[in-house]
Amino acid sequence: MFKNINDMIKYCKNEKIEVIDFKVVDLSGRWHRLSITSQKLTEDIMNKGIGFDGSSYGFLTVEKSDMVMMPDLSTAYIDSYKKYKTLVVIADIYKIVNGKLERFEDDPRYIAEKTEIYMAKNNIADKCLLGPEFEFYVLDHASYENLDNHMEVLLDSKQAKWNMGKKDTQNLGFKVEEDAAYHLDSPFDAGYDFRTEACVEAEKVNIPIKYCHAENGGPGQAEIELNFAGVKEMGDRTMKLKNLLNNCAVKHNKTVTFMPKPFANECGSSQHIHIQLKNGENYIFFEKGGYSDLSDTALYAIAGILKHLKALTAIANPSTNSYRRLVPGYEAPLNICFGASNRSASIRVPGYTIEPDEKRFELRSPDGTCNPYLTYAAVMMAAFDGIINKLDYKEFGPMDANLYKLSKEELEKMASLPTSLLDAANELEKDHEFLLIGDVFTENIIKNHINKIKNDFYEVNRMPHPEEFIKYYNC
Repeated sequence: MFKNINDMIKYCKNEKIEVIDFKVVDLSGRWHRLSITSQKLTEDIMNKGIGFDGSSYGFLTVEKSDMVMMPDLSTAYIDSYKKYKTLVVIADIYKIVNGKLERFEDDPRYIAEKTEIYMAKNNIADKCLLGPEFEFYVLDHASYENLDNHMEVLLDSKQAKWNMGKKDTQNLGFKVEEDAAYHLDSPFDAGYDFRTEACVEAEKVNIPIKYCHAENGGPGQAEIELNFAGVKEMGDRTMKLKNLLNNCAVKHNKTVTFMPKPFANECGSSQHIHIQLKNGENYIFFEKGGYSDLSDTALYAIAGILKHLKALTAIANPSTNSYRRLVPGYEAPLNICFGASNRSASIRVPGYTIEPDEKRFELRSPDGTCNPYLTYAAVMMAAFDGIINKLDYKEFGPMDANLYKLSKEELEKMASLPTSLLDAANELEKDHEFLLIGDVFTENIIKNHINKIKNDFYEVNRMPHPEEFIKYYNC
């Protein structure tokens, strides 16, 4: 939005900006915020940055935690959900070395940037284009607690099937059956007004929306798909969109969750990623006559992602709840393969992509609990590994059969995704060299991420589950 700090200062005065929020992403993919009033905005911010405690963001250790956030002025936008007129600016993380500021190599946003630098230096492509689909539930109530003597989660949605018999308030009868909400129209689609406002507001802050609709999940599942953008830019758009959705939900007296599997018997929520590469004006994933009109470059990229997919799962599916979604029967991919128009495969080649500028493939396993910068970067580093080393895709397909209908014996012959967060962490420990190439990722951030998700696994794994009381209390 701004070329320099003086442009920003002038804008804030002319537009009567009252507050500036600086946003920095942590290791888990959540934004942290530091705010100043507009009167405190000076040229010094771009010379010295703003100091903060990096250990509180999950980076480094307490004794080496002094870090600096440096605003990226090009990312500035107005937050329409704030009471006081607020300008938001995404910031990069710097560290202090011998009294000088240097980019912090483990800043997720910098890792995304380094991925694109690596792509250009190795003449892989001029542009990487990513198009994620965000699935989430829009609910009317969410309460939960987990005490030693009491475990409870209560989720509610006005359109959910379980409210069909509600008598204590007026009930108009417009309820949705399980897994029956896909593209539903009003009045059954109770989240339409919220979703529409969110998309209109997103367009205003440079988040171009391809489309939005109700998804399968009966208690208010929704999907928003974005137009294509590069690795770092799509990381920014992802953070902005999730923040906007949460704030818009509060305005509408609703709550949003990106949990992959909040309901046991409903479809889970994913974050599919559509992928294209471009050289100049040429879309290099298209080749007439190839499998599904894919070029060799596209097939190499697919092979790279599938070769490393077990390890990638630790980054793209970094929650214990992720593996509640990756189970049979709910449209989630389980097997490491690819196929045209095959939604049961880990990678789908959309059948309706006919023209060169449409040709792409879709990775279907990631979910919304991931850090978007790290996930987009890791997926593309795996793809680049496939392209540079011309990996053979035939090990992974093509598989055009419905994998959900194959026999147990047939499925056992195929590689499958990890079944728990611990399994995924172990896979990343064994297979992460492809991420270190070009100094894109570091051993340090991989180690920190593995430690974090292992700790999450062990913490959740030691807790009794309500179903265990049903099965074993009177054993």
